Amino acid sequence: MLAVLFVAVAQQHAAQAQQHAAQTQQQTAQAQENWRDSLTAINKQIATGSQWSTDLHLRKANANLQLKQWQYAVDEYGLVLQHEEHNPAALFYRAYAYTHLRRFDLARNDLNDLLAIVPRHFEGRLSLAVVLQQMGRKQEALDELNQTIEQHPDSAVGYVARANLERQLKLDEAALYDWQRAEELSPRDPVYVINHVDLLLVLERRKEARRVLDAAVSRGIPKSMFNDWYWKCKR
Repeated sequence: MLAVLFVAVAQQHAAQAQQHAAQTQQQTAQAQENWRDSLTAINKQIATGSQWSTDLHLRKANANLQLKQWQYAVDEYGLVLQHEEHNPAALFYRAYAYTHLRRFDLARNDLNDLLAIVPRHFEGRLSLAVVLQQMGRKQEALDELNQTIEQHPDSAVGYVARANLERQLKLDEAALYDWQRAEELSPRDPVYVINHVDLLLVLERRKEARRVLDAAVSRGIPKSMFNDWYWKCKR
């Protein structure tokens, strides 16, 4: 009887998962259809317009991005930049499209141009660090992240990005510091705690990892979210 009950519950969960997946797929398909309709309407406006409109072309490029039409987006942002050489949005999002085409050299060029115009552009500098990592230039990426944090010392995201790179570079103590700063700036984010604890466990510092977990729970994060990591601290 118990086995039958387990099977019934499992089947129910499977059916719910399939239903959720179907709903998500349907929503995604509807969103894509909406973007295609929007793109069609924008193209008509551009074709019938007698004057150049930067706004229309930026909207068209954005629709291309949403539809993952990366090369079309690159071309459209290129048109905008022909008319406005220093348009920050076109530079940033063309770099984003280039990364999907794995044209990291061109993405880097656009981001450098963007930062020459807007030196404190947070997303631009973070993106440049990511591109440099993809190009294998990790020390240059670290330099960019150092500058990002210097400009934006109150952003947890900057410390997280640097901590992840520092771990790749085996700079474990520096990474621990950055995870701690990220937690201080975003004290209710369990992901930061888990990454901090995970690194402490790799370094065999279980007591310290346990203290980090306890401190997170005292800040209001449910202890149940850390069950696996509390168990690892006891091993």
